[in-house]
Amino acid sequence: MSVGRLEVTDALGRRLVPLEKPVFSIGRRSGNDLQLVGSDVSRDHAEIALDSDKYILRDRGSRYGTFVNSEQVAEKQLAHGDLIRLGRSGGAEMVFLLDDAPQSGSVDKHTTSAVGDLRQIAALLEGLRALGSGRVLDEVLALVMDSAIEVTGAERGFIMLANKQNDELEFKLARARGRVTLPGKSFETSRKIPEEVFSTGQERVVADLLDSSFATEHNSTVVLGIRHVLCVPLKLVRYLDRADMPNEERRIGVLYLDSREKGAVLSRAARSALDTLATEAAVAIENARLYRETLDKARIEQEMKIAAEIQRALLPPPQRLGGYFEAVGASVPCRAIGGDFFDYVDLPSGDFGFAVGDVAGKGAPAALLTAVLQGVFASQASSGSGPATTLARVNQALIRRSVEARFATAFYGVLGPTGALTYCNAGHNPPLLLRANSVERLEQGGLILGLFEHATFEEATVQLQPGDLLITFSDGVTEAMSASSEEYGESRLLETVESHRTQKVTELVDTIFASVRAFTTGADQSDDVTALVVRYAG
Repeated sequence: MSVGRLEVTDALGRRLVPLEKPVFSIGRRSGNDLQLVGSDVSRDHAEIALDSDKYILRDRGSRYGTFVNSEQVAEKQLAHGDLIRLGRSGGAEMVFLLDDAPQSGSVDKHTTSAVGDLRQIAALLEGLRALGSGRVLDEVLALVMDSAIEVTGAERGFIMLANKQNDELEFKLARARGRVTLPGKSFETSRKIPEEVFSTGQERVVADLLDSSFATEHNSTVVLGIRHVLCVPLKLVRYLDRADMPNEERRIGVLYLDSREKGAVLSRAARSALDTLATEAAVAIENARLYRETLDKARIEQEMKIAAEIQRALLPPPQRLGGYFEAVGASVPCRAIGGDFFDYVDLPSGDFGFAVGDVAGKGAPAALLTAVLQGVFASQASSGSGPATTLARVNQALIRRSVEARFATAFYGVLGPTGALTYCNAGHNPPLLLRANSVERLEQGGLILGLFEHATFEEATVQLQPGDLLITFSDGVTEAMSASSEEYGESRLLETVESHRTQKVTELVDTIFASVRAFTTGADQSDDVTALVVRYAG
């Protein structure tokens, strides 16, 4: 019987997919046997069923239709070479192929077929690492084992791969004749043979376990009637062009086979075939492993992207206008997500509260604590308590959560219509208060948050005049590094603000960030950058 395959071409690229199930489902939903992307592809778009040696394509009520050779169909028997398109725009196309299964049982023909399949898979995986299913490594391992058992006539076998440190073998998969996966996380045999093969890089043949030095270590295997063992290394060879340099070899694991019957497993033809197979298998397995790592990385990047969107949603709209003030804040994380935040609070008294916080560290750990800090701050500040009391309660809340080696700095100010600004600075960079003819640093407060249970916090009040500017920022601004490892510094920030203080607050914030970017051109951003500017209108 001919075996069906699909040559798939869509937005993700081109690949070959075998039709290994009686009913093979296709669609955008992840549970389908073939998951495709594209705006014209429905969640459950179509299926291909095997019916009396015939492959039948059925549309599953898709929104944009299923087409065979440019004709829309609800159900159609497929022939070799048929062009299948999902949707009208051609966002996903497939060519149906029929490959004759090998009829001969000879080792040479089986070997040629198995090696060809593996070589093809290895090449495909090389170009398609970022695509497809995360199960691809398991599928390649199963194909390797089935091919090895087929070409040698072995009864069963397993694959062990080296861990990331490349110094210890880990059991991956065991299979038996008939493409049967053997249960369990280990195999009934000693590790001595596979570890020796991995260490030396040389195949090991045991003609009779009872006659070998391994007899006592293979009691459980011998009890099953298994007597004959063939184990080969899986090696990646990098061929170098220079004649004076030896080719580089890296072992990634071993392929172990055993049998009750001596002839097939130990024959010269079987061993030669397995050696050829192992070479292609090593490439396919390594590419599949890289394939999985790429998928894992892509998944993590997608999760980080979602986390960044959530973190941005937790921040308030940048601009807040009141009858007597204008405030604008902005934050640019060093990584996808960061540890800085700013927030606004409309208090029951009619006063305006604002805060800037900076959690120690960067990335996901800092972002998680930042979310906690934002939530605690919002709940405490909304009660209308003064800045010192609010930050003292935030400190206690962080202490109760006992996040080791994690702390935060924060500045919280409350501005009233008369211009009275009451604030508390918990270990944060002192904000700059720019008056008409002077500059003040708001330093009154207490220790950093989250480390000292008995820390006390004080608050102070300053009187603002119409036109006064308050510049609150994280250390990512003043400690931003240039390509020559020079800090941006508070003096540059002050110079930038003073020379542009007549700008609208939104423009002034943009000017600050533009100045930092220009200063750090050619250098990597080393910390989250956050600034919040408040102008008192009077």
